[in-house]
Amino acid sequence: MLPPEPHPPSATRPPVHTGPSASTGTGTTEPPARARPPAGTGTTEPPAGVGIADPSRLAGCGTSTRRQLLLTSAATVQIRPVHWTWQDRIPAGALTVIPGREGIGKSLALAWLSAQITRGTLPGRFAGQPRAVVYAASEDSWEHTIAPRLHVAGADLDKVLRVEVVHDGTVDALTLPGDCDALAVEIDRHGVALLAADPLLSLIHAGIDTHRDRDLRTALEPLVRMAERTGCAVVGLAHFNKSNNPDALNLITGSRAFSAVARAVIAIARDPEDADGACVLSQAKNNLGRLDLPSLRYVVESVDVPTEEGPAQVGQLVFTGESDRSVADILADASRGGDSSRRADRDDAAAWLTDYLTEHDGHAPYAEIAQAARADGIPERTLKRAQSRAGVISKRSGFPATAVWYLPTDDGPSGSKPVGPQSSQFGQGFRSGPTGPTGPTAASSQHGQPPRLVVVPGPSPAGDSSA
Repeated sequence: MLPPEPHPPSATRPPVHTGPSASTGTGTTEPPARARPPAGTGTTEPPAGVGIADPSRLAGCGTSTRRQLLLTSAATVQIRPVHWTWQDRIPAGALTVIPGREGIGKSLALAWLSAQITRGTLPGRFAGQPRAVVYAASEDSWEHTIAPRLHVAGADLDKVLRVEVVHDGTVDALTLPGDCDALAVEIDRHGVALLAADPLLSLIHAGIDTHRDRDLRTALEPLVRMAERTGCAVVGLAHFNKSNNPDALNLITGSRAFSAVARAVIAIARDPEDADGACVLSQAKNNLGRLDLPSLRYVVESVDVPTEEGPAQVGQLVFTGESDRSVADILADASRGGDSSRRADRDDAAAWLTDYLTEHDGHAPYAEIAQAARADGIPERTLKRAQSRAGVISKRSGFPATAVWYLPTDDGPSGSKPVGPQSSQFGQGFRSGPTGPTGPTAASSQHGQPPRLVVVPGPSPAGDSSA
């Protein structure tokens, strides 16, 4: 006797698409007519390469019969390369978060980034192509802080668009997720390459608990879909919490969803070992590219901007080169306490390093320095901390290239690797100031307010009052 059939006859079990059909060559298997959804139910036929599972087979599973499972063959997915707004660091069409503690220049970094995009000087897909930036900021004054920072950073202010929302005759701030669709329309209309959020947390609707992963994703995931649809990079600032965790991703205030949903995270920290009080910028996460990118060092300088009411003093971020210490190194040191004995060891090693280089005409190969330091009982980690403390410069020279350490001079930055003016990391002029007025509209825009981008939201989704 034959064993019973393991499944009902095919006439009562609509098939699910599993690949190209040998009989038809269409790539789909036609379900029986009675398995088609009735007209007027709001469902549509699946596209080619997609199969529908019969909802009637899910009886008793607590699943609504209005939901249909779509199975899509991976062969139908178009493979595409990753495009970079900032080469290898900030992907286009994705969310990037820049976290750090207060008062270290995160907002200045965002102004610098925006300026580079409006001038077409940032290495990446828009190099040589100046593009617009939508700037959403809630913590600082546009008149006293944001516009002056953008001006000092060299931005084309005609291409920086301040975003606000008109709702019932009043002007409100941009809010997620309610304004995502309207924002996408304006991004396409103006050819926007960057949405700058300072901070990202302020854009989240007040009714969303930003400490609950599931709740926060209801705001971030629509934002990510908008970025993917438009190709616009979204860069949001975030704050570190008060803990001493050595992992930058765990330090971001709020739910872990901030770092989980973001495709890239660029962390910033002040280096207490640096004599100039410099800050370091490091790639802490990079799902779409390399993680072994060099850390960058910057300082904040004060610049006077002339106005009709007198000079305004504005902070300017100045990149000085690459840093041997990463944000991970700085956070790891902080988590271990940074006790006085370690500082004493660093200071002693800095004095030793200065004496050693002085005896060797002001420079020596790093390999020889490290060997001599080990012989005198100085660990390599302490030696690298001493390099920053002593302001020693590291350069690569010769063939094959080897690291050579130099005593600081008046014409070079201390504690960093100098980068040429056409560095692939920074674009045009890593230590340049304002570019000055250019073009026919410069006179009216350089000292004035950036144009406003007003988003008029459409109907809010059911249950969402964020507009």
